[in-house]
Amino acid sequence: MIPRIHQQGSNTLGLVHYLYGKGTHEEHVDSHLVASFDGMAPDPGRDSSVTKKDLQHLLDQPLFLLAADQRPEKHVWHCSVRAAPDDPILSDEQWADIAHRVVAATGIDPDDGAGCRWAAVRHADDHIHIIATLIREDGRRPAHHRSGQRAQTECRLIEQELGLHQVAPGDGTAAKPATSAERHKAERQGCARTARDQLRELVRRAAAGAMGEEEFFGRLAATGVLIRKRLAPSGDLLGYKVALPQDRNKDDEPVFYAGSTLAPDLSLPRIRDRWTLPEGTDASADGSSPQQPSLPPVTDPAFARRRATAATWQALLIIDHNNNGTAAAQIAAGGEILDALATTSAAHTRASLRAAALTFERAGRSNVRAVRGHDRALRQAARDLLHSGPAPGRGEDGATTAMLIDMAFFLAITAANWHAKRHHSQQAAAAHQAAEHLRAAYQLASAEPMAVLGRRGQRLTPHARQRQAGLLHQVLPQLADRIQTEGSWPALAATLDDTRKAGHDPAALLTDAARRRELDTADSISDVLIWRLRRSAHLPALPESPYDTSTQANRRTTTSTPTTPAATRAVNDSSRQR
Repeated sequence: MIPRIHQQGSNTLGLVHYLYGKGTHEEHVDSHLVASFDGMAPDPGRDSSVTKKDLQHLLDQPLFLLAADQRPEKHVWHCSVRAAPDDPILSDEQWADIAHRVVAATGIDPDDGAGCRWAAVRHADDHIHIIATLIREDGRRPAHHRSGQRAQTECRLIEQELGLHQVAPGDGTAAKPATSAERHKAERQGCARTARDQLRELVRRAAAGAMGEEEFFGRLAATGVLIRKRLAPSGDLLGYKVALPQDRNKDDEPVFYAGSTLAPDLSLPRIRDRWTLPEGTDASADGSSPQQPSLPPVTDPAFARRRATAATWQALLIIDHNNNGTAAAQIAAGGEILDALATTSAAHTRASLRAAALTFERAGRSNVRAVRGHDRALRQAARDLLHSGPAPGRGEDGATTAMLIDMAFFLAITAANWHAKRHHSQQAAAAHQAAEHLRAAYQLASAEPMAVLGRRGQRLTPHARQRQAGLLHQVLPQLADRIQTEGSWPALAATLDDTRKAGHDPAALLTDAARRRELDTADSISDVLIWRLRRSAHLPALPESPYDTSTQANRRTTTSTPTTPAATRAVNDSSRQR
């Protein structure tokens, strides 16, 4: 059950007309009163002898206890309370009780003192609207501060008592949702998303991996949004606002949103926090933090994905073994990896990766304040992804994309577990949902490289296949039978053979790959082991094969990533130095 406090207004009659009207799309049916402050308010929905103005006049009477110059301009309080789609249809009597409890909990009409005049209107099965005048019967203002949080707390109790869908409790760190006026405006303009939601995504993507103000605002301007900066008399930048060029108000002026109103972590001070250097790192000569990364940006998509995979793996270890603030920073920076990956993804994975990034955004904010600086490797990896540009979904690019998505999946699961242990229910749910989107993206990204590796595995000699099966039973006796039934087992066998040919000990590498992290959440254990082995053994994500001529041609034309073990080792070593 979701209560929502809308912006205070000044037109009681206008809101009453909306509540008793047909709705934007004639969705309002049988509008009628279910409760009021005295139980006797006129109901223009079911009593033909009264008008909407009669109800407005009754609600606004306390205003006239005050002198005209003392009456508040914004005196209309509006709260909607909506049940979940899977909840049973509640009766008018149940909604009346809910309305009484909400106005009491929020301070609009407390049980122990003078309250405001209010009325609750129902015009649909699943929700009610409560309208109130913010002047009490004694002429004083109500104590309704933090009314949104108080309404949420009361609704959690109502859900338990009525056996309704349990909504995850919030912690005040969620992004501010679009208002009903913004949603209706988007609908009228035929937009799937509101201007607020579009701007939040654009700003978040511009901040992903940015190392300073110039880069951040440059990226933001490149998207076409309008930017208005707030400057101090000294010329120092204090804040910023953004607007979509086509989003205009009634005076045909752009509607600007401050970064802090888009999301708590998109204010200028919080974005600047991302540029914090690790402890012990020297600042620039003028005392400010250098805005350029220590390593040159990467220009090759596959190379960038290898670096990002290595950085994500290190982030998993940090989340597991470090304090709350450091771990929170790694989770937040993991969101930047997903934003960058979605921005540069191939067409067939773009929708799933974008959904993962949008969902994981909620997991990046909690009441545990992120300690920035040591997340620099992840942020640099996000910058590399963006600087290297879009990656084709085939060849080495496609294989390294699958490798990175596989690692990002485990990052999302790790973040979900971290939040769950701290009872951050909304963040944990968001991370789990992001993991499901990543699972879908991985299936799309891995199809081609796994098919190529699988064909190589099927061409192994019987002796080689038997050797790899024996190795699997030796190292992973409890999982061996399951792995050999998976579709990617031939690809794993080919990878084990590649590690041997590269001069490694396959048994040692397989043992290490299996114990690094849990395997239970993987759809295919073979897939997980393949990417771990190929990364730790410095093998190309998709090796060339004399039988796969199409892959060779694709790689010659789409990537310059080093493919020899020695060259690939150099790439991974440079990533670990970050």
